[in-house]
Amino acid sequence: MNTVASPNWLRSYYFTRAGIAAAWVLAGFTVGKSGPAIASVLLIAYPAWDAFANLIDARRSGGLRANPSQTVNAIVSVITAIAVAIALGRSPNAVLAVFGAWATLSGLSQLATGSRRWGAGAQWAMVLSGAQSALAGAFFIKRAAGPDMPGITDVAPYAAFGAFYFLVSAVWLTVAEMRKHSAQPVA
Repeated sequence: MNTVASPNWLRSYYFTRAGIAAAWVLAGFTVGKSGPAIASVLLIAYPAWDAFANLIDARRSGGLRANPSQTVNAIVSVITAIAVAIALGRSPNAVLAVFGAWATLSGLSQLATGSRRWGAGAQWAMVLSGAQSALAGAFFIKRAAGPDMPGITDVAPYAAFGAFYFLVSAVWLTVAEMRKHSAQPVA
């Protein structure tokens, strides 16, 4: 079993992650903003999707044992989806605090995954994304302790940055592949 993610897999994986995150952001700023029930579904779905995506990527890249940071990320994301569902019954601030803890932990896991995959290319964007996610998590936790009532539009910019970083990595890998093919002599 291959323990290194192929550039082709990573490219399609990153494009998919970017597209789904962008769609989530759009939904958050439109229907999620005006519909509490839809916002609740979106807030649970985001970490659930992250868990699923990390499991698929880990399996395509050598398995769960070969990818411990993604395995941890998937577990944390499943727990987060459940915790968000519970926090929705308490308060928006509780939901933001849960998102903050998740953003911090998943960001650190993403940073570790990007560092481990450095040689696969375009991982600088994943490392930056992981670091920014961890910092955003701390900001969410601080904001959750404040008096303002947060909503889905407080989380959507975080998801937008994630979409951006996945897109940058996908494009970077695409350009690298095009350069590689154009540098090969024609037989």
